[in-house]
Amino acid sequence: MSSFNESVGLGYIKTQCIEFVNYNKRQMSRIYPKGARVESSNYMPQIFWNAGCQMVSLNFQTPDLGMQLNQGKFEYNASCGYLLKPDFMRRPDRIFDPFSESPVDGVIAATCSVKVISGQFLSDKRIGTYVEVDMYGLPTDTIRKEHRTRVVPNNGLNPVYNEEAFIFRKVVLPDLAVLRIAVYDENSKMIGQRILPLDGLQAGYRHVSLRTEGNFPLSLPTVFCYIELKTYVPDGLGDLVDALSAPLQYLSQAEKRAEALKSMGIEENDISDVPVGGKKKVPTTPTGDKNMKLGPDLSSIPKIDGELLKSDKAFMKLLKKQSKDLESLKKKHTKDKEMMQKSHCTLVDKMVSRHDKDKLTQEKNLEKAIKKKGESNCSDLKVETENRVKSLVNDHKGKVREVVSSQTKEWSSMITRHSAEISEYLEQHIYQQCDTLKKLMIQQHEEQLKLLEMMHDRETKETKSQQAKQSMEMVKSVNQDKSCKNKAEKDRRVREVQSNNTKKFVEERKRLAMKQEREKEQLKKQQDEDLEVLRKSNEKLIEQQRQEAQEAKLAIKPEAVV
Repeated sequence: MSSFNESVGLGYIKTQCIEFVNYNKRQMSRIYPKGARVESSNYMPQIFWNAGCQMVSLNFQTPDLGMQLNQGKFEYNASCGYLLKPDFMRRPDRIFDPFSESPVDGVIAATCSVKVISGQFLSDKRIGTYVEVDMYGLPTDTIRKEHRTRVVPNNGLNPVYNEEAFIFRKVVLPDLAVLRIAVYDENSKMIGQRILPLDGLQAGYRHVSLRTEGNFPLSLPTVFCYIELKTYVPDGLGDLVDALSAPLQYLSQAEKRAEALKSMGIEENDISDVPVGGKKKVPTTPTGDKNMKLGPDLSSIPKIDGELLKSDKAFMKLLKKQSKDLESLKKKHTKDKEMMQKSHCTLVDKMVSRHDKDKLTQEKNLEKAIKKKGESNCSDLKVETENRVKSLVNDHKGKVREVVSSQTKEWSSMITRHSAEISEYLEQHIYQQCDTLKKLMIQQHEEQLKLLEMMHDRETKETKSQQAKQSMEMVKSVNQDKSCKNKAEKDRRVREVQSNNTKKFVEERKRLAMKQEREKEQLKKQQDEDLEVLRKSNEKLIEQQRQEAQEAKLAIKPEAVV
């Protein structure tokens, strides 16, 4: 067990309230008054009960409000002096915040209504009296000095107040709340009081016996009141709760008529369906969704077509550059062909010229010999010359065949090289085109993501704007609600509305974020499919180009230009 003076305990509650509650689940805590209370006054024990402290010590010699709360609370459970803490303040797997303004999981908030009708035997003097009704519990449940009746003058015996009901609209934790009814005279001097734990309160018309400041029973004084206890229903859900509690009252007109016909002995099977005056059926919108707006549709984002990408400016520029490069290569090949053809023809022409010259020389030598010796004496020389000429012709033909064969190989090699270079160029062009198309598609994907993010941002802003507008309208309606009698009640209602709106809006934004994340995933999946289709198309183009190059290579035949 650990002992803390009230200041230290309040410090823990202020800075580490949840940890202090968890500490009190496994340890015993004793709270005692601080030494500065020289007048033996008492602090408010309710604060430490809210934190789960087991022993809250008080100065019993002072019958003030704190002592009254203590004695009134422990009158419950047959005045045995022990009360069991609520389940959520004992279980280690539950988390409880004493300053929470929202209902605890597993605990149903309550609404308490107290209508003070009259008093009996409050005083034997002709004095004015009034009644105050307070609630003590969690900070959000505590309501003090707000609900009081009018002063009934000169009647301490049986004053009739007959005030409107004092409504404690939302009691978050009824297990820890107590109701205090106190009667004062016109000089604000207490006549009697009574502390009643809310979870032991009985609804209906009740005579509440009063006690003195020291909690001693008063024999005659009582307060006659009407107490009503209900389950708390948030704003906007009252019609739904009423419909669930009394569904027959909320049947549609047609269902009511069907029930009336059935009561007259007409079964539903005997009734035929007939068209309703040619009117179109108008779909109804649930009340809770009338402010909801549809989010961006992925169909509003333009899809990417691979054929449209080929008409892009960057791709067209690449095709133009590739066409120029290919033309330049073909011109170079044409120039190489012309140079080789010229060199081949020159070599053959030289060989023919040399052969003709040698043949002509042999023929001239024979003519000179004939002129000098006579034709009859040159028969042998003539035969010899013919043999030489034949030998020259044969040698010339052999050399020509060798040169033609060599030139054919050289020409074919050049043609094969040119074809390979063109095929390589075309393959490089295909790769460049594929890379450009991929880059263009990635750019389009980035633009799609930016467009989707812009749509999501706009949707988020619209949602926040709607939520802010809805919150302002609800706060305005609370401020204009005439049932709120004072500013404190309006402030509580406004805090409650803001708290509920915060939870509701956070959930809406979470759902919106999840929906937007799903849309992003769908878009990325679609983009991955687009890239996969483009990759397969590019592979098909590359394979087609390789097949064409292979066919062109196989189609090359040896040839010469001579």
